[in-house]
Amino acid sequence: MSTSSMRRRATAFGTAGALVTATLIAGAVSAPAASAAQADGQGHARGWDREARGVTIAAARAARAGVDWEDCAADWNLPKPIQCGYVTVPLDYAKPFGKQIKLAVDRIGNTGTKSERQGALIYNPGGPGGSGLRFPARVTSKSAVWAKTAKAYDFVGFDPRGVGHSAPISCVDPQEFVKAPKADPVPGSEADKLAQSKLAREYAEGCLERSGEMLPHMTTPNTARDLDVIRAALGEKKLNYLGVSYGTYLGAVYGTLFPDHVRRMVVDSVVNPSRDKIWYQANLDQDVAFEGRWKDWQDWVAANDATYHLGDTRAEVQEQWLKLRATAAQAPLGGVVGPAELISFFQSAPYYDSAWAPTAEIFSKYVAGDTQALVDAAAPDPSDTAGNASAENGNAVYTAVECTDAKWPTDWNTWDRDNTRLHRDHPFMTWANAWMNLPCATWPVKQQTPLDVKTGKGLPPVLIVQSERDAATPFEGAVELHQRFKGSRLVTERDAGSHGVTGLVNPCVNDRVDTYLLTGKVDAGDVTCAPHATPKP
Repeated sequence: MSTSSMRRRATAFGTAGALVTATLIAGAVSAPAASAAQADGQGHARGWDREARGVTIAAARAARAGVDWEDCAADWNLPKPIQCGYVTVPLDYAKPFGKQIKLAVDRIGNTGTKSERQGALIYNPGGPGGSGLRFPARVTSKSAVWAKTAKAYDFVGFDPRGVGHSAPISCVDPQEFVKAPKADPVPGSEADKLAQSKLAREYAEGCLERSGEMLPHMTTPNTARDLDVIRAALGEKKLNYLGVSYGTYLGAVYGTLFPDHVRRMVVDSVVNPSRDKIWYQANLDQDVAFEGRWKDWQDWVAANDATYHLGDTRAEVQEQWLKLRATAAQAPLGGVVGPAELISFFQSAPYYDSAWAPTAEIFSKYVAGDTQALVDAAAPDPSDTAGNASAENGNAVYTAVECTDAKWPTDWNTWDRDNTRLHRDHPFMTWANAWMNLPCATWPVKQQTPLDVKTGKGLPPVLIVQSERDAATPFEGAVELHQRFKGSRLVTERDAGSHGVTGLVNPCVNDRVDTYLLTGKVDAGDVTCAPHATPKP
């Protein structure tokens, strides 16, 4: 997806686009070697064995060391009493005594009594490339949705390898990365396609040049191993985990590698874990789902025409969008907002219901003659060097993990055929997403074979939460994981499509998440919930 979308894409896996002291050491280092070695089934057992031994060694080391908790650095912008620290992990688990990297973690203690405490709940928000360090702030901000769970658990966040404060990687100068306007993602000619292909190849080369040592090790299985080392460093015998978006795939891989290390696992807005989907096909599926949710938003805007005056039918709202897009293609708004920047801004509406009204309001102002509001919202801010560095880092990690995790088509004709076909009926995101992922076609390090996600001995029931019309992680992904994890339960939010369901106010969902995390109990069967409240204009 368009590269300037990274801030909004932190919780999804590819569009435009957490973590007390070491006790229980015996439990913390129980060897995962057998399950890890058996998990692949593609003749990689010897490699998995070495990495399984490596993670056992690293976890034992981390359990002895614990985490040296202290006040967070001021520029981490985390309110007290959140504490911060680091966990050391091997860069390469096949070489546990080789180069080490430090992973940033933070925590806030449970708000209930000592007897109510059930351990640490570790969080990953997605990406790949998202930071989980804001998770403990759900306690300091007194989030009502998480109040019951916070009584029982320390809330723990972390920056995954390559992200933020955890050996961050980079592929291009951040100020260059955010420069605007970028080329219109929808190609008008073969020359446009060639130009975008050249940019993608140069981006991949930049990743190797700036972060070459890290690239071969930027994989989901390695991040899952990191998660197990963090669990050990926290003194936790078993993992309690909440993963959203890409965080669901991280959870699925962890549950496959370390089934007997899982205590409770909630996965929300699920990446399809099928090997056939990771990652090329998953991104194509996304384009279709985004078009559907874009139409849902347009229907809502049309139903609220008295507020927004953008048309009282979906077709009329779409006509206004196409008109805006054509205007920006001819002459970028404010000199900086072209079609790529528009897609980056407008994609937040199909992502999150919370963006429906703000996006419609700015669109409405533009149609009424106020261009500046849209320029302010969609243009990059060159003076925000920290934000721009974070956006570039997030995009670098997204690219590195997805490109290294799996084999991608190397033949441009495959990309051209698939995206040309999809674009005809799903034009909103298709080409923007294609260019964002195209560095994977010329990726300069060995691409792996994805893990075969499945149930292993000792895996408890996993709670899967999903909205029916999610754009970033289509519904079929939740069904696929549900089939692969025996004993799991699927909670579906019907007629809804906001990405990330567990943070929304919907008692039917919230109560089940609380019950599961607090008691381990799941419903006798799968559950369908009515949708959360529709946004108000």
